[in-house]
Amino acid sequence: MKTKAAVLWEFGADWSVEEIDLDPPQAGEVLVSWEATGLCHSDEHVHRGDLPAPLPLIGGHEGAGIVQEVGPNVPGLAPGDHVVASFLPACGRCRWCSTGQQNLCDLGAMIMTGTQLDGTYRRHLDGKDIGAMALVGTFSQYGTVPEASVVKVDDDIPLSRACLLGCGVTTGWGSAVNTAKVRPGDTVVVIGCGGIGSGAIQGARLAGAEKIVVVEPVESKRDKAIQFGATHFVTSAAEAMELVGDLTRGVMADSVLLTVGLLEGPMVEEALNLVRKGGAVVMTAIASMTDVTPTLPMMMFTLFQKRLLGSLYGEANPRADIPRLLNLYRDGQLLLDETVTAEYKLDDVNQAYADMLEGRNIRGVVIHDHP
Repeated sequence: MKTKAAVLWEFGADWSVEEIDLDPPQAGEVLVSWEATGLCHSDEHVHRGDLPAPLPLIGGHEGAGIVQEVGPNVPGLAPGDHVVASFLPACGRCRWCSTGQQNLCDLGAMIMTGTQLDGTYRRHLDGKDIGAMALVGTFSQYGTVPEASVVKVDDDIPLSRACLLGCGVTTGWGSAVNTAKVRPGDTVVVIGCGGIGSGAIQGARLAGAEKIVVVEPVESKRDKAIQFGATHFVTSAAEAMELVGDLTRGVMADSVLLTVGLLEGPMVEEALNLVRKGGAVVMTAIASMTDVTPTLPMMMFTLFQKRLLGSLYGEANPRADIPRLLNLYRDGQLLLDETVTAEYKLDDVNQAYADMLEGRNIRGVVIHDHP
């Protein structure tokens, strides 16, 4: 079949919206009509070359849509089912899935190859194979994707909001709840109020944090940060250092969550200075693969027992946590509508990323057109 998709042909070039050929699903795969997709910073990392990926590549990994066709050996899904793409697949059988660490599933090794799980392609243009970001390539009207990469959800949830659970919101929420293990009464610092940061603020709020300090250089995001649950807002790490010291009588924060657009080495030491003895710095943001610049005061880890933690997908189990978070959205506890600053058509994907990089959006969402 034919489908319109946004393809990246060269690092740094614009996304090119073109009509491509899409193969039907094979064993263990489903055909999904993507109804909406979030515009996540990770696709910008691919665009810039921070994340290595073979080109050409269809972007997008935060999708929600409707199953149109089911291939052989696909349990539990049927045409008409509503699904959310999980940017990390979960096979349910490897060591990591079977011990409740679906975010570390062995199939995750395939997400930057551009291929399907079997190493072949389902997308083509003029005789050339086209890859798919994170196995799903949601910058496309339709996609043939692994069953392991989609999670069935209730059909009363608007797909234009459910798509955000495929990466950003779940990653941010889990960074606070699962990795930092925020507890009632904690003081939490969230550095960066974008797609992941907005989820981290809400995760800290839902976990019972007493003080949530947001560090964000774009002053216009202040009101949104407070709406998500921030109790304080500053525009620099230096301001945060003074404020957190005052708020905690010098004890400093229980945890600091790094959720900026691009993580750079000096930010790590700044975050370590913001946490108390025994506190945790959570590195959720993506850094360039070539960035080895952090200078770490090693004695701080021994004498003050500070912890530096990585967080992939917020340590979430997508098959359990995506429906769980959508229940919180349904109940009005998790704010998704409020995170979406603008909606776009696929043809406007380059403008959408320009808006994100200029700080005009918390979240942008593409709403797909279908014939």
